[in-house]
Amino acid sequence: MGSVVMIPYGRQDICDDDIEAVIQVLRSDFLTQGPVVPNFEKNVSGYCGAGFGIATNSATSALHIACLALDLGQDDWLWTSPTSFVASSNCGLYCGAKVDFVDIDPRTYNLSLEALEDKLIVAEKNGTLPKVVIPVHLCGQSCDMAGIHSLGNKYGFRIIEDASHAVGGKYKNEPIGSCKYSDITIFSFHPVKIITTGEGGMALTNNPMLAEKMKKYRSHGLTSNSIEMEARPNEEIWNYQQVTLGYNYRMTDIQASLGNSQMKRLDEFVEKRHQIARRYELELTDNLQKPWQHPETYSSYHLYPICINQDKYAIAQKEAYSNLQTAKINVNLHYIPIYRQPYYESMGFKAGYCPVAEHYFRSALSIPMYPSLREEEHAKVITVINRIFSP
Repeated sequence: MGSVVMIPYGRQDICDDDIEAVIQVLRSDFLTQGPVVPNFEKNVSGYCGAGFGIATNSATSALHIACLALDLGQDDWLWTSPTSFVASSNCGLYCGAKVDFVDIDPRTYNLSLEALEDKLIVAEKNGTLPKVVIPVHLCGQSCDMAGIHSLGNKYGFRIIEDASHAVGGKYKNEPIGSCKYSDITIFSFHPVKIITTGEGGMALTNNPMLAEKMKKYRSHGLTSNSIEMEARPNEEIWNYQQVTLGYNYRMTDIQASLGNSQMKRLDEFVEKRHQIARRYELELTDNLQKPWQHPETYSSYHLYPICINQDKYAIAQKEAYSNLQTAKINVNLHYIPIYRQPYYESMGFKAGYCPVAEHYFRSALSIPMYPSLREEEHAKVITVINRIFSP
């Protein structure tokens, strides 16, 4: 008998059409910066109802150029959720800014509007208001963007939505990524996300000036626009100039071709994730806390975290994690609070800084959630979890 294959917590879904789309680019004249990248940008921005899309080689790169476009720099503050991947705050450090964290809501696990407002009141008195706030749409469910936007208008901060988990989701019946309540929205196309380009990301905005700035920052700070170029001797050929310090954050046509093909199935992917979530909701034991969905949101369900009631069970999170791994079910942690990482602790952050985020970290496990999860695998996950957490 062959060995039992581990069920992953997430994985990409690649079909023959995806493969053929990539092959067509490999046979074309352009592999890197050709016509497919701008086509992908229009595809995603059009789906979301945003004015501009700037494709990058990762969501981390997109976060960085978004911060640069908003002129985040030395002595500025960036605030974000501690319950996220480190890129959500690292982007501020890349710009020389200082970073801080706002605790999360105990039901949605997103940045808490109440905690944000309380922190802003104190910061205004201390003269330490943030220049940029990055709400993170954890697991694919939107934050309370209308509320955050209202606070942004009151306290003067700019907003970058970290929607790395959330392409295909909605907020107030509008696509996440429309930038109705933010300056810039960021998507990720990593393989375990909703759609994939292998690696890749995108920044969306409705502001043409921000779009132009981000385009320069992703490509070495170069321009070929004669209006932006300085005069040079007529006998010299100057068909481009570096006008600012930028980076090589560009997406390739190979990646964008996969993204374009995946976009055709985006709604199908999200609906399949909802079907998986509905079965978890119905069949997983009520002894666990399952993800609560705000009625004004439509999650893309990138992740499905379950939370252990530590008072009800003798079994701890770590033991449950080990038991599921032993059963060949790969679960994960999303996320260790960013400020608990050694690099951030060296800045002075300490355990207990955001108590709700730490409680979530000690109780949550992300269980398998991806469109190609087979019926028998789905059933096994439910059976094993219910056995572990039986009364």
